[in-house]
Amino acid sequence: MAATSLAATPFRQHRPDKLRQLGIMSLNGMFDEMDGVGVLRQAVTELLVDDVAIVSSFGADSVVLLHMVSEVDRNLPVYFLETGKHFPETLDYVETLKQHLGLANVIALRPDDKDVLRFDPAGDLWETDPDSCCHIRKTEPLDLAVSGFGGWVTGRKRYQTAERGVLPHFELTSDDRVKVNPLAYFSDADIAAYKLKYGLPEHPLYTKGYKSIGCAPCTSVVAEGEDPRAGRWRGLNKKECGIHFDFNGAIAKPMAAEDLSLFKDGAFIADPFRPWSDGDDAASVRYTHVPLPVFLAGREAILANPHPLGLLVSPGDDVTLAAADLSRFASVAIAFPGFTDGRGYSSARLVVERYGYRGEVRAVGDVLADQVPLMRRCGINAFVVRHEPTRKALIERKLSTVDIFYQPVGSTEVPLGTRPFLRRPVETA
Repeated sequence: MAATSLAATPFRQHRPDKLRQLGIMSLNGMFDEMDGVGVLRQAVTELLVDDVAIVSSFGADSVVLLHMVSEVDRNLPVYFLETGKHFPETLDYVETLKQHLGLANVIALRPDDKDVLRFDPAGDLWETDPDSCCHIRKTEPLDLAVSGFGGWVTGRKRYQTAERGVLPHFELTSDDRVKVNPLAYFSDADIAAYKLKYGLPEHPLYTKGYKSIGCAPCTSVVAEGEDPRAGRWRGLNKKECGIHFDFNGAIAKPMAAEDLSLFKDGAFIADPFRPWSDGDDAASVRYTHVPLPVFLAGREAILANPHPLGLLVSPGDDVTLAAADLSRFASVAIAFPGFTDGRGYSSARLVVERYGYRGEVRAVGDVLADQVPLMRRCGINAFVVRHEPTRKALIERKLSTVDIFYQPVGSTEVPLGTRPFLRRPVETA
C-alpha cells in the first residue's frame, strides 16, 4: 500500500465543479435506487472524469464498494485513512482486498506527525475527546487529499443511522464539491447478498460480531438486534467521525453563501472556529478564539488544553504578554470594532513581524473592502466578512491597491518623502 506524507505530497488544485449547473436533483433522478455500479460508472466515466477519488475505511462492508471500483476502473485512487489506531486485522484486510480485487492505487493517508505530537502525544485523546481525535487523524488528512478533486465516492448507506436516512446518490456539499454514494439505497441484506453473489472475502472481525469497524479503541462488538453502528463510540453522543460533516454538523447540508463567512486562500469557506462564550471551560474548550485577557488569567489551563484553539486580540490588549505562547494557537484573530483606531494593524504587525507567527492571522469585526489591502500589508491572511459589498469585492477581486506608504511594512516598502539615495536596498554581509 502506497503511503503518503501530507507535507510532501503535491495535492492538486481544485477545478470548478461541473455538476452544480446540472442540478443535484436532476442527477439523482437519473438512476434506479439500486444501481450502485451505474452511479459509480456515471461519476467516473462521464461526470467527473479524472476528477474523483474513492474513500474507503476497509471496514465490514467496504468490499462491496471496492468490488464496484474494480469493475469500473482498478486504477482509481482509493484513499484509506491510516489513523494509527486500526485493528491489525483491518490492515491485513487492506492487503487482502488489494490482491483479490486487483486494486492498483490504494493510498494510505496518515495524520500529520506534528498534530499528533502536539494534541495526542500519549495516544489517548480518543478517551477524553474523540471528536478532536477524529479531526486530527481523519478529517484533516482527508480534506487535504481530496481538496484537488471535484468529487469523491463514499460507502455510506441510508440504513446505517437515522441521520443517513435521506442519503441520496449524489450530494452537493458546502464547499461546492460532489459526494457520490453508490450504496445509498443498499440494505444490510443487499450488502450480504452482493458479497455472496461475487464471493467476496469478509473482514476478519465481522464473524466475531463487529458489524461496523473503525479504529480499535472506539469499536466494539454489536449484540444481536442492535443497530450495526451501535458498536461505534458506544456510550457517547457521537455517530460520525466527522469526514462526512460540514462544520454545521449536518451531513452534506448545503450552506447558504452568507454562512461561508471566512475568506481565506482566495475563497469563502465555512469557519471551524467560534467566539468565546461565558461559561466556556478553558481546560476543555476547542475551536474557540480565547480573548487575550482570558488567556492570561487561565494560561496554565489553556496551555494544557489538548484541543485546537485561537487567540483573540482586541484594541487595547497588550499582545506582547502572549508573545512566548503564540505558537500554541492555530489562529490569531485581530478585532477591528466599528469606529475605532488603528491599533489592530499594529497588533497584527507585532504578531507577524516581531514575533514571527506563521499561522492564520484573521481580521474580525468591522471588516470593509477598503481596509482589506491594508490588513494584508500587516500580515493578516484571513478575513471574517459579513458586509455584502466587501464579500462581492473579494469574490470579484475588485479591491483597491495601495502604492504610496507613509508607514512602511517589512523591508521592501519605502515611505513617501524618502530621498532617492536612501531607497537603495540594505546591503547584507
